[in-house]
Amino acid sequence: MPKKKILSYEEATAVFEEERFNGRRIVQCHGTFDLIHPGHIIHLEEARALGDLLVVTVTDETHVNKGPGRPYFNDALRTRTLAALECVDHVVLIPFTAAVEAIRLVKPHIYCKGTEYEESSNDVTGNIHDDLTEVATHGGEVRYIGSVVYSSTRLLNRHFKHIPEPVRTFCEDLASRTSAKQIREAVDAFSDLRILVVGDTIIDQYAYLKVQGLTSKNRIISGRFLDQQTHLGGALAVFRHVKEFTQKVRFSSLLGTEPWVDDLLAEALAESEDATIREPSFRTVVKKRYVEPLLSENEISKLFSVNFLNDEPPSEAVQERILAGLRREMKSCDAVLLADFGHGLMQGKIRALVQEEAPFLVLNCQTNSNNHGFNIITRQYQRADALSLDNQEMMLSCGHRHFDPDQELAAIANSFSARCAWFTRGSVMTHGFAKNSAPVHIPPLVTDVTDTVGAGDAFFSVAGLAAAANLPLDISTFLGQLAGAQAVNIVGNERPISKPALLKGAMSLLHF
Repeated sequence: MPKKKILSYEEATAVFEEERFNGRRIVQCHGTFDLIHPGHIIHLEEARALGDLLVVTVTDETHVNKGPGRPYFNDALRTRTLAALECVDHVVLIPFTAAVEAIRLVKPHIYCKGTEYEESSNDVTGNIHDDLTEVATHGGEVRYIGSVVYSSTRLLNRHFKHIPEPVRTFCEDLASRTSAKQIREAVDAFSDLRILVVGDTIIDQYAYLKVQGLTSKNRIISGRFLDQQTHLGGALAVFRHVKEFTQKVRFSSLLGTEPWVDDLLAEALAESEDATIREPSFRTVVKKRYVEPLLSENEISKLFSVNFLNDEPPSEAVQERILAGLRREMKSCDAVLLADFGHGLMQGKIRALVQEEAPFLVLNCQTNSNNHGFNIITRQYQRADALSLDNQEMMLSCGHRHFDPDQELAAIANSFSARCAWFTRGSVMTHGFAKNSAPVHIPPLVTDVTDTVGAGDAFFSVAGLAAAANLPLDISTFLGQLAGAQAVNIVGNERPISKPALLKGAMSLLHF
């Protein structure tokens, strides 16, 4: 009976244990294998020659983080293509992003990597050290092979239409002037920045319902409760994004003293990072969204929201405590990222202090259902070194429903004496402005969206870091778009964006 080549993750353990028991020397290769080319064939043949059995483990499509449009080929096609090769004995689809779980499954005698990984700095994920440790744990050895090298990403970018043409045009132009290595070095340099994140903390709750229909008497939606998740949002989400890029970050906000707040903060905020003010008279802001469970390849369906907010501004005494803390914090930072959601923290004299004393101010003044028409950036602020607006915020700021995006963005940025500014329009286009620079336009990098909540905050966080590092407008806007592209496939603020995934996305899109 011919052996079964494609194994499920669940059944693979028993197969490999039997092979080891029979004294067979197992060799493992792991990767995405999105487009099989001569380099792959030779790599796999060289690996097979090192043992008795070649196992190829493949990252499943939900865990591939090579950027927009990847993988180009689905799981079934990638595993089937590999299984068709004579040199391959078994193929296993791995439901994890990193390789550690794949190595733990196979426990290879020899684990093969491409020769480019002999220099560990070439691995932007930083996972290679974990891979080597896991191989050694099971008594295996690592071999670097591959006498012929091609790039699946380069071949896909040049010859396949896996990304929209406007995105390809922008990336090809950027790649002609900037290498992926330069992008990586610039992002790595964010770790030198000392950042103070200031703004309103929002606790986001997602209550999942199964909608049963309309009640017979009152004609209101009836739903059966399924589950609830709690996320750290608002300025605290910005803090978590920033922390992925630099550990030199502090967080200043105003929260209540509810006992459950401490446990939530402990998940994300170390004592050395905490510059928050806790005040019994202040209610920690909670936004509870009632949603339907996510359906495959669809945006999450939101039914309605209930917000727990403060009616009155903080007392004068509380504001003085906030002012004292901010004066102290701003003396030892390189930049302030201010996320003003209009929920009580940013009162007049607090706004004035930040504008006066922030060494470099990156500003986002958000419009939402609670503050619509009141928390307008051009009314509340006069100075920023970099700023970001969405469509509603732009319309309220310029006073027009129909406007020229580049013209109005430039006018607002110049009124603030800002070095750079962005106008983000979600699924349409992101516009970038900088003094003495041509406008930058980048279309959305992804079309599949899970949840748009938090995407603007992710863009603001990374583009803001890039502005603080004085990167060119095209690069800072591109990095912000990569952050937003990650965020729209995360439910709410369930987790921060990933620096390794952002870098892999950048390297993939710029590899021509």
